[in-house]
Amino acid sequence: MLWGGAAYATPSDEEELALVYGDKANISIATGNSQSTRRAPSSATVITANDIADMGATNLDTVLETVPGLHISYSSSGLNSIYSFRGIATSHNPQVLMLVNGIPITNVFWGDRSLIWGGMPLENVARIEVIRGPGSAVYGADAFSGVINVITKTAADINGTEFGFGAGSFNSRAAWIQHGGKLGELDASFYLRASNSDGQNGIIRQDAQSVLDTIFGTRASLAPGPVNAQNKSVDMRAELAKDEWHMRAGYQQRELGTGAGVAGALDPLARAHSSRLYLDASYDKVNCLPNWDVSAVLGYYNIKDKPGNPAYTLFPAGSVLPSGAFPNGMIGNPGHAEQHTHGSVSAFYTGFADHRVRVGTGFRVEDLYATWEAKNYDANFAPLPGIVNATGNPALIYMLPHKRNLVYAFAQDEWSFAQDWTLTAGVRTDRYSDFGSTTNPRFALVWDAAYNVVVKAMHGSAFRAPSFAEQFSINNPVAVGTPNIQPETMSSDELAFSWKVSPDLETNLNFFQYRMRNIILPVAARYQNIGDQTGHGMEFDATYDVSSKLRIAGNIALQRSTDKTTGQDAGIAPHSRVFVRADWRVAPQWQLGTTLNHVAGRMREPGDVRPNVPDYTTVDMVLRHDNFANDWDVRAVVTNLFNRTAWDPTFKSVGMPSDLPLPGRAFYLMIQNTL
Repeated sequence: MLWGGAAYATPSDEEELALVYGDKANISIATGNSQSTRRAPSSATVITANDIADMGATNLDTVLETVPGLHISYSSSGLNSIYSFRGIATSHNPQVLMLVNGIPITNVFWGDRSLIWGGMPLENVARIEVIRGPGSAVYGADAFSGVINVITKTAADINGTEFGFGAGSFNSRAAWIQHGGKLGELDASFYLRASNSDGQNGIIRQDAQSVLDTIFGTRASLAPGPVNAQNKSVDMRAELAKDEWHMRAGYQQRELGTGAGVAGALDPLARAHSSRLYLDASYDKVNCLPNWDVSAVLGYYNIKDKPGNPAYTLFPAGSVLPSGAFPNGMIGNPGHAEQHTHGSVSAFYTGFADHRVRVGTGFRVEDLYATWEAKNYDANFAPLPGIVNATGNPALIYMLPHKRNLVYAFAQDEWSFAQDWTLTAGVRTDRYSDFGSTTNPRFALVWDAAYNVVVKAMHGSAFRAPSFAEQFSINNPVAVGTPNIQPETMSSDELAFSWKVSPDLETNLNFFQYRMRNIILPVAARYQNIGDQTGHGMEFDATYDVSSKLRIAGNIALQRSTDKTTGQDAGIAPHSRVFVRADWRVAPQWQLGTTLNHVAGRMREPGDVRPNVPDYTTVDMVLRHDNFANDWDVRAVVTNLFNRTAWDPTFKSVGMPSDLPLPGRAFYLMIQNTL
């Protein structure tokens, strides 16, 4: 940690802290309206644009790793992010709901953010709100273990033109520009960013093909070899607003490497391609009628995950499987396109004394309207004479198009039934066209025990809708779908304490327990509701303003999760994590930041006999200079300062003996100008 005590002729301490660290007092995703984070009926964290700049973060995952109870790891296929809340970690991570400006971006194919995700840039992010624990009573499906809401900048947040450049290790390069201002009577903002990186070059010692080589006496594996981590991205966003109306559009394009390979076998040449289009219009009117505030949203979301180019090589040339030999490699080249249309209307009513009632309804149409595939194997992994176009062929293709309709309604009451006491109670019912209905309540009792102490007791339930892959997969030798499969469910209880010890020191402590039921797993090559999991733990975080120049923040998270079938640890997620961050304003316009992240106690999944993954501790540093040489802001970042060797555990289903290497020491320089 870095300490400093020099004084400068600057504004008051409180003004200086607000200037440097930003306002994190309110959150909107806990109930649907803005309220105090300390009193919100959930375990909540807010990260501001100033926080992001101070930590020198270059990607969303770096920011989210600062949240207590949330750990970021990566899948072997495509290095997709796994957001593990409170010990709940799965390969496709459908138990986490991600929102952008309050709107879900869930894909129906796997229930995740996309098989070709590629992250999200940060220059256009105004704040990030995170709630830990179930949120289905407010947001419905997939608000299961946690909810992440990324809020982009408006014209007022930008207020002018900003442009910048970045470059660093792994041949990483980026350039962006954004503008906010007036377009006639409209508030208008625009953002454009392009980036390219070769990605980290960590070595996979043994892959899934290494196992096959041992069995069949072949030498086809490309391991030891580097992961395929190439990332080429384009991001665009635009917003127009006038009075109560907001219209937003977003477009993202990705070209990504396949990580350690789609099937756990190294595939250094293949590239995955994705394009995503977001459109939405919203209306928010305060006092639309006496005692009524009304909000409405109508939106559209389209994603195309295109077949790989070059094609995905599941196993390399010369591989042999029990089903036969593949002298030119085993090729599986799927793709799909889906579109989501959604609309909702909600209203707050404040006409009752001591009550704030919210009601709403909405719909969503999830349409996986196209599937493509080219392959050289059949449903039994047996070789075909050559690469066959399986599109539209129900005997060969992995899935045919499907559509799902959803309608829902919810009600919530914030009842201040006594001085210093508030009860928030809500319930939501979701009716799906394919698997039926689910109803999820939640309750939160908030007590202002003293002027600086808040106590919260919370209970909630949640569900995770089965993905189309789990319902409708066909001709997949690993696992096929079950159309009548039911949602995963969870119930959770929490007790939380917020204590502002002094004006300079604030602490939060919470204890939780949960139970997951009807977990969807592949059994005998078919997806079924077969698993249960329980978990409990605690999270503690504190922020201490040593002076107007130095802030120290940190958190500790502990959890234990148990697979109820075997009685063993559920595995993958860390038992403990410690995060510490120090930001020191060393001189006017100069700031030095240090973060320490310790990850420990990652067990294997039940049935995985490999040794447990070693713990690791990494240190990052950032040096920031504002208003350098005519309004240029400069940030220099070094991650994994001491070049520690670290690994993410691979899931046993991948069949890869080695774990996934994390990046070593890396450098990045960012410069930005405001006109």
